[in-house]
Amino acid sequence: MSDVVPAPTTAVPAPAPETNAVEEPLDLVRLSLDERIYVKLRGDRELRGKLHAYDGHLNMVLGDVEETITVVDINEETYEEVIRTVKRNSEMLFVRGDGVILVSPPSRA
Repeated sequence: MSDVVPAPTTAVPAPAPETNAVEEPLDLVRLSLDERIYVKLRGDRELRGKLHAYDGHLNMVLGDVEETITVVDINEETYEEVIRTVKRNSEMLFVRGDGVILVSPPSRA
C-alpha cells in the first residue's frame, strides 16, 4: 500500500456582506461615520457636524459642530412674531437620541 498524502485544501471564505449596503435604517447612519451630517432636533434646533459615534438610540457624538437655534419672539407692541436664529459652534457635542427628529447623511454625488 502506498502512502498517498492528499494535497492540503484551503477553505475559501464566503464573501463578506457588502459593507456599503443599506438594509436597515441605521445602516444609513453607519455609512455616515466620519462624515459631516445634518441633525434636526426638537425645540427648533439643527446641528451640522462630523459624526464620530452613535448607538441604537441615536445618541451621537459629533465634532466640529455648528448649532442653529431658531427663536420665535412676540413683539410686545405689534404682537407680531419675530423669528431670529442664533448660531454657536462646539468642538465636541453629545446628542441624546430622544431629541433627534431627523438625520441626513452627506450628499453622495
